[in-house]
Amino acid sequence: MDLLIGILGVIITLSLTIYKGYFIGYALILCLLIFIVIGMNRGYSLKDLLWMAFKGGSKSFVVLKIFFLIGVITSIWISSGTVPGIVCYGMKYMNLDFFILYVFLITCLVSFLLGTSLGTVSTVGIAFIVMAKGGGVNSDIAAGAIISGAYFGDRISPMSSSANLVATLTKTELYGNIKNMFRTGNIAFVSCMIIYGVLSYYNPLDLVKSELVPQIYKSFEISPIVLIPTIIILIFSIFKIDVKISMAVSIVIAFFLSIFTQGYTPIEIFHFVITGFHLDKGDPLYNIIKGGGILAMGKAGLVVFISCAMTGIFEGTAMLNSIEKVLEKARSRTKIFIYTNIVSFFTAAIGSNQSISVVLTS
Repeated sequence: MDLLIGILGVIITLSLTIYKGYFIGYALILCLLIFIVIGMNRGYSLKDLLWMAFKGGSKSFVVLKIFFLIGVITSIWISSGTVPGIVCYGMKYMNLDFFILYVFLITCLVSFLLGTSLGTVSTVGIAFIVMAKGGGVNSDIAAGAIISGAYFGDRISPMSSSANLVATLTKTELYGNIKNMFRTGNIAFVSCMIIYGVLSYYNPLDLVKSELVPQIYKSFEISPIVLIPTIIILIFSIFKIDVKISMAVSIVIAFFLSIFTQGYTPIEIFHFVITGFHLDKGDPLYNIIKGGGILAMGKAGLVVFISCAMTGIFEGTAMLNSIEKVLEKARSRTKIFIYTNIVSFFTAAIGSNQSISVVLTS
């Protein structure tokens, strides 16, 4: 009965938080306290429950390292001209009659390289929206293509924090999971290409009206050399080198590119790494090309840690045994697939966060 009341309290807390637009991490802390109280009501000491929470939260450390690197790599890829370069070269070889399709494909690529859907949407995604508005394209359709591409690329990226979280919790091999996602995602990918190809036909881009690319060339030094950090990620991924190593090497190269091609000082780059990249306020791209930074990943990191901490309490107290007994009746591949979909659907709907859904479903 106490668990039922607790779950109801969690649902109400998360729902109100989402409705009011507050940061969900604060609600998760309250939810964690609710389960701690339930544990104490069942005879566990506060000390033991806190240890269970920490033990569960420690599972997120490998993901938090990725979060740290994503915050760094997003900001320094912008300061080095890598992200602007991807946009410019993408636009250069883009067929304007298939703008929406190219938006989908380019965001897939950028998200795969960055390993973050959020970082992709907040960089090239914003740039594409500006181009769409300036080029007479339906911005709602463009936004759909951006989100679709950003999530697809994020799912199959070896740098993805969520992909690493899944591999860590399920004790599976990261690159094996990615290979399977490539295979099972083919139908969705091809379907998106067909849909966005048709939509592109009715929404061609009038690039004459867009000043984005010329302005990027004014704000950044763009040449093929700025793409080296992305090439490093691709090469290292092919040889299945540890993602943290590939990201670190890419960051170092982007650091020197920021100095020698874009003219930033090490102090400026360090500031970008911590707080996120931004241009001078007088630059027309000030509100378009920006983002990244370690601090920006802090909230996402808190959500993942608290989510994992809750699973530590669930495991330590066997609090969810009654639910697990029902799920354990699934013996066939089909039933396991169906049950997993049902659980992940409701945990994502209630938590409104993929990290919560991944942790609770696992």
